[in-house]
Amino acid sequence: MQLNITGRHIEVTEALNDYVHEKLKRISRHFDQVLNINVILEVQKLEHKAEASLHVSGNHIFADAISNDMYVAIDALTDKLDRQLVKHKEKIKDHHNREGAHRNIMMEIISK
Repeated sequence: MQLNITGRHIEVTEALNDYVHEKLKRISRHFDQVLNINVILEVQKLEHKAEASLHVSGNHIFADAISNDMYVAIDALTDKLDRQLVKHKEKIKDHHNREGAHRNIMMEIISK
């Protein structure tokens, strides 16, 4: 997994870098096929914005979060990414195995 962290109007300190790395470890626990992650940390007047785009096998996932504190924005961002990845993983696993799937209906017809 390749992780790129970019700062706009903010210097990415070692503490911020470590915090982002620590939080994004949770994502790799849920879904280990993440190819690369681009994280952009941005400050606009009083708002702190964290956004990330993930490239996983077969999909591109984007999320962003805005808060008054950068650490809170990073927490919200990782929560959003985590939910999206779990949903993506469920779609991959259950896509053809649902009870009403075309393939399963055809197998029932053939076996009768």
